[in-house]
Amino acid sequence: MLSCFKDWSSRSQFTVRAKKVENRRFAAGVAEEVFLIARCFLPSQSLYLGPILNHATAAQKSTFMTPFLKGDRVGCFALSEPGNGSDAGAASTTAKDKGDHWLINGSKAWITNGYEAEAAVLFATTDKSLKHKGISAFLVPKPIAGLALGKKEDKLGIRASSTTTLIFEDCKVPKENILGKPGMGFRIAMEALDAGRIGIAGQALGIGQAALDCAVNYAGNREAFGSPITKLQAIQMKLADMALKLESARLLTWRAAALKDAGKNYTKEAAMAKLAASEAATFNSHQAIQILGGMGFVTDMPAERHYRDARITEIYEGTSEIQRLVIAGKVLKEYGL
Repeated sequence: MLSCFKDWSSRSQFTVRAKKVENRRFAAGVAEEVFLIARCFLPSQSLYLGPILNHATAAQKSTFMTPFLKGDRVGCFALSEPGNGSDAGAASTTAKDKGDHWLINGSKAWITNGYEAEAAVLFATTDKSLKHKGISAFLVPKPIAGLALGKKEDKLGIRASSTTTLIFEDCKVPKENILGKPGMGFRIAMEALDAGRIGIAGQALGIGQAALDCAVNYAGNREAFGSPITKLQAIQMKLADMALKLESARLLTWRAAALKDAGKNYTKEAAMAKLAASEAATFNSHQAIQILGGMGFVTDMPAERHYRDARITEIYEGTSEIQRLVIAGKVLKEYGL
C-alpha cells in the first residue's frame, strides 16, 4: 500500500492497492484483523499523504511525507467539524495571517487517528467572504502548542482506531506550512475524498465478503430438517443476493481505481463504488445475521462484528446521500443539464 509513494511523482498502482485493500477475505478467518489495521492506515495513506503528494513543496514532503512512508507513523485528515456535517464548505475553524505564522482557532470532529497521528492536514477558513473558495489547507505537526484532544469516542464499530476532536485555541502554525495556495483547501479536500472513497469501497467489499463467507460456512454446517440449511431455497436466495451485490460493487470499485490509474476523471465512479460497496456490506452483514439466527447475535461468531463495522462505511468520507448527489450531478452534467 506504500509502494506508490516511493516516487513522489507516481500516480500509478492505485488499482493494485484497491485490490489489496479489499483482499477478498478482508475481515474473515485468520486475516480478520486486517480490516482494523487498514482502518488505521487508510486515512493516513489516502487522506493525509494524498494531498501532500499532490500539492506540497519538496521541503514539505521531506518533513510531512517521507517520515510517514514506513508505516510506523500515521497522519490524520482534519476536515469535519461539529456543526458542518456533510457541508464541508462551511468551515468555521479559522486561520488568520499574522505575518510570520497562521493563528488557528476552532474544532475538528470525528478525526480518525486523532490520538496517534503525528501530523494533520487541516482545513480552515482564511477568507469568510469567499465561502468555500476561502478555505485553505495547512500542515500541522502534532503535538503543538494550542492543540488539545477531546475524548476518544466510544463507537459502534471500527473500535481499533481512535476517533476524537481536535481543539485549536490560538495555535500558531508556521507561515510556510500552508498546503498549496490560499483558497485551494476545498479543492484539495474534494480531491482527497474522491481517492479515499475508492479505499472505503475496498474496505466495504472486504466486510461484505467476510459476511458472505461467514454465512456460507455456517449454513453449510448447520443442519435443519435432516440436511444442511444450504439446501433450503430461502437461504439460497439470500446467498444469491449477497453475492450479486458484492460482485457488482467489486467491479465498480476496480473500474474507479482503473480510471484513477489512467489519469482520467473518476469522481462519479468513486462515488458509485463507495455507495454500492458500502450498501452491499451493510446488506450482507444484515443477511448473515439472519442466516445465523441467534448465533449471529452473539460475539461467539463474527457476524455481529461485521454488522457493526459495515455501518460506518455508509457514513464516513461522504454519506450515501452525498454519494447520490455527486452521482446525480455528474449524470446531469453529462446530459448537458
